Amino acid sequence: MSLTDPFGLGEPGGEERPGKQIDLKQYLYVLRRRWKVIAAAAVLALAGGAVHFVITPKEYVASTIIQIERRTLNVTGEMAWLENWWNMEYYPTQYELLQSRGLAEEVVRQMRLMEDPSFNPGGWDGVGAGADADRAMLGRLANSLRAGLTVAPVRTTQLVRLSYRSSDPVFAARAADGFAQAFIDRGVEDRSVTVGRAQEFLRDQIDELQDEMSGLEAELTRKSREADLVGVSPETAVGNQRLESLNTDYVGAKRTRITAQSRYEEANATPAEVVASRHAREVIDPLVRAQNALESDYDSMRKTFKPDWPPLVELRDKVERGRREVQEAIQREARRSVQSMYSEYQSALREERRMGQELEALKEEVLDQSSAASQLGNLRLEIESRRELLNEMLRRQSEADVAARQQRNRETNVEIVDHALVPGSPAYPSLRRDLTFALGAGLLLGLVVVVLLELLDRTLKNAEEAEKLLGLPVLAVIPDLAEGAGGSRYPEAYGYGGPQRRTGTGQRASARAGTGRRGTAAERKSAGTVPIELVPHSKPRLAVSEGYRGLRTALLLSTADELRVVAVTSAGAGEGKTVTATNLAVVLAQLGRRVLLLDCDLRKPRLHRLFQLSNREGVVTYLTGGRDAELAVYPTEVPGLAVTPSGPAPPNPSELLSSDRMAELLAGLRTKFDFVILDTPPVLPVTDAVIVSAMTDGAVLCARAGKVLRDDAVACRDRLRRADVRVLGTVLNGFRSAHSGAGKRYHYYETYAYADEAESGSAA
Repeated sequence: MSLTDPFGLGEPGGEERPGKQIDLKQYLYVLRRRWKVIAAAAVLALAGGAVHFVITPKEYVASTIIQIERRTLNVTGEMAWLENWWNMEYYPTQYELLQSRGLAEEVVRQMRLMEDPSFNPGGWDGVGAGADADRAMLGRLANSLRAGLTVAPVRTTQLVRLSYRSSDPVFAARAADGFAQAFIDRGVEDRSVTVGRAQEFLRDQIDELQDEMSGLEAELTRKSREADLVGVSPETAVGNQRLESLNTDYVGAKRTRITAQSRYEEANATPAEVVASRHAREVIDPLVRAQNALESDYDSMRKTFKPDWPPLVELRDKVERGRREVQEAIQREARRSVQSMYSEYQSALREERRMGQELEALKEEVLDQSSAASQLGNLRLEIESRRELLNEMLRRQSEADVAARQQRNRETNVEIVDHALVPGSPAYPSLRRDLTFALGAGLLLGLVVVVLLELLDRTLKNAEEAEKLLGLPVLAVIPDLAEGAGGSRYPEAYGYGGPQRRTGTGQRASARAGTGRRGTAAERKSAGTVPIELVPHSKPRLAVSEGYRGLRTALLLSTADELRVVAVTSAGAGEGKTVTATNLAVVLAQLGRRVLLLDCDLRKPRLHRLFQLSNREGVVTYLTGGRDAELAVYPTEVPGLAVTPSGPAPPNPSELLSSDRMAELLAGLRTKFDFVILDTPPVLPVTDAVIVSAMTDGAVLCARAGKVLRDDAVACRDRLRRADVRVLGTVLNGFRSAHSGAGKRYHYYETYAYADEAESGSAA
């Protein structure tokens, strides 16, 4: 049996049926037969789910909804808002910031959780072992706090749901609002720092420009007085065009240096996450997308599996490593961008100095070669260019002042839409979720157990399987009497070795054993002791009786040769061979034929107890007697049926059955009776059945459905064939139609027979 064929449909031993498909009904009937196993597994799983619900600590979930808009402070004149709008990493970066350890540390400080004994059992009195120890404790508390936080963006919106899970409903609501407020405060603080540094930078630049202009204007006034050239036009001086061009280049270089320095100062004062997302999107974007995918997988698995499940633990570690890698990449790319801006600033500064040196050299040359009018013109040009630059710086300073006033009003792009409410009922555990999961797991476990039971079940179950395995025709399928009659009137449907357990019968049998007198049918019926072996006679309309009549028909039509002497055997004990032999003899006698039922089971005879006969004489006394010995033949209450018991137990049954005397006995019985039915021992335990069956016209092999092992049935068939025994077919006893879809076709005559019996009962 293979795992691909758990119900033994492809078991070798018989002819393969071409084009045979898997019968789904077979599987459905297997589930029907073992439904109690599945039900028991489901009940146990439901009980486990209920226990899990009872013992699992209650946890509450509170949620805060915030709105994050795409607004970025711009005080340097760049189009940062447009760049930020197309930045695909903006929102993933915000989600990472919400779950960062730094934000959790801010929440710990704001909520004073280091001093809360319920959250920090170790306590903190403010006088620790040092700053490092305090930072370590703060980090541990922050990691513990953010473990209960869940950040869930609302699709296609700017809204983000912050959910916090805790055993204390009040703390869950406080923590959810605490994370939202800390995130807002951090944004306000970052913008305030950026605005302050921008104001300081612009103020320094304006002071420097004003000092330069004051010096130039003083020098212009002094030289004008010294040379008395106040009214001279500067365009008349030699080299003014060259000086003007160089001065324009120098002013441009100075402007470039100021812009580069401004960008560097702003980037140096801006958080690393903003710098990296603004200047290194091509590097950060793949990392953030991969991290988001990991966290999405982790959130999905965390809702299904327990936190200590190894794959979930491994994925959680991978998520933590990914977060660290993203933060490291952000820091690295931020440093790289700042370093690049610093390099640009240094390059612009060097260019400005070079242009200044060239300008100074040209001035000296012009001063040496040109007139005082040219010098004055140059001074006026310098003053004009610096005035333009000063006006631009003043405009930016005004913008920075406006931004500073907005920050004093706590202007922010994050807003709390819904504050967290204290949950009234726990979110975990959920009785419905636990019971649903337990029921699914129980049903799955039950199915697995059923499959395993079927894999381990090596018995024959239905006629199709018997035909395919043994390669023999199934002459009849005898339904289980307990199934047809409710199992109340015939306590031992099929048994080997031992009397029927009938009330009051044992005493009558022992009393009559010495006299050889048989109890009448009226006596047995009055005692309620009608055995299954006589069902075709006493209850001819039962489904079991119809099954034996079908056996009679199949047996008579199974061969064209004369069939007079038939042996009935089985692979092992308890498969109904005595029942089959007796009822076969009864139904043959009902045809008006002379039938002899011969008990050839010399080791554990049973027919004498069944028919309430004396066992002093029988087959053994005939075989051990002389030529003048007579065979003991007893008539029965069934017309045309006679019985010969086995006789006293011999010490050598195999030798007696293989003797010439036995062959002569069977030859003589052929002339006196139309049919001789031999009840033989089982084939596998002893060799008696093989010896006797070889002397008959054929043997009928009995198999008890759901009891006989396939290997035993095959071994029995092979042992009979090796002895040249003609095996006529098999009889499947104890068949339950509700246990196999393959036997559905054998159920029709049962239904009809039961209906007929019911009508008869009602008529009576």
